[in-house]
Amino acid sequence: MEADRIDPQAKDALERQQRIPMPHNRYGLKLFRLLTRPVMRLRNRNGPSVGRTIDRTIPGPAGDLDVRLYLPDAKGPYPTVVFFHGGGYVLGSIETHDWLCRHLTRESGCAVLSVDYRLAPEDPFPAAVEDASAAVEWAAANPEAIAGNGTIAVAGDSAGGALAAVVALMAAEHGGPEIDYQALVYPSVGIEADQPSVREHAGIVLAEDDMAWFRECYYESEIDERNPYADPTNACDVSGVAPATVVTAGFDPLRDGGKAYAEQLVRDGVPTRYENYEAMPHGFLTLRDVDRAHDAIATVAGDLADALEDG
Repeated sequence: MEADRIDPQAKDALERQQRIPMPHNRYGLKLFRLLTRPVMRLRNRNGPSVGRTIDRTIPGPAGDLDVRLYLPDAKGPYPTVVFFHGGGYVLGSIETHDWLCRHLTRESGCAVLSVDYRLAPEDPFPAAVEDASAAVEWAAANPEAIAGNGTIAVAGDSAGGALAAVVALMAAEHGGPEIDYQALVYPSVGIEADQPSVREHAGIVLAEDDMAWFRECYYESEIDERNPYADPTNACDVSGVAPATVVTAGFDPLRDGGKAYAEQLVRDGVPTRYENYEAMPHGFLTLRDVDRAHDAIATVAGDLADALEDG
């Protein structure tokens, strides 16, 4: 499931990143978020070009949600990909995933709607799920506002990958909105402490205490953790969900949970493409100077383009 060593480009990229120690308290978290904002703005100054970006708000269940719409440099209307960023439900924003969303837009030919959902611990489960579901419902009901052609996919990485999977499950069980595809990039699902990927690779990007703190922030009870709308691996039947691409990374503690969900999709008859990048760490699709990151983005974008063209 993993290579003999981490890809040298990925290893160098991780070492170059200026990492501020992760705080495990609310006061430190606020400072951490403030310190990382100017770093992300600086990193995004020379991002890949797209046809156009539009920052706006859309209605959410607890107030307006900030979104950024990325439009291809081609004549619309376009298929729409509703994207949810990673960050353990505690960190992350539209800005942290701007580079990735731009590449997805360029390589898929789809419009990408990136959603700033509510974060824990200020807003624990189910706030992020409610926001993610509301964003997809809004996109489905308002195609003219996003230059959409009526076809919709959901996508996300890490915690955002879990949100995409949950929204796909909710749509299937509630009779809509219709979701044509889901792209789950190292999704934060089905994680168990005794999994080989957790035992062997915690500490590479994601430490065990970081994952425990994210879980403590997001879930208010063990009952929440067992909810299928918190983690779709808890669902008894996922047969009605949209076809999927599931991407995992060999040196990622989340690898085995993502693989298990891909296998669950296949068992329940959902057309699923599973791809494990054996030499990659968690978060590698946002590592800009890594060749395999670009390969993986092209794979995900191609799957989205093919699925939504057919949809």
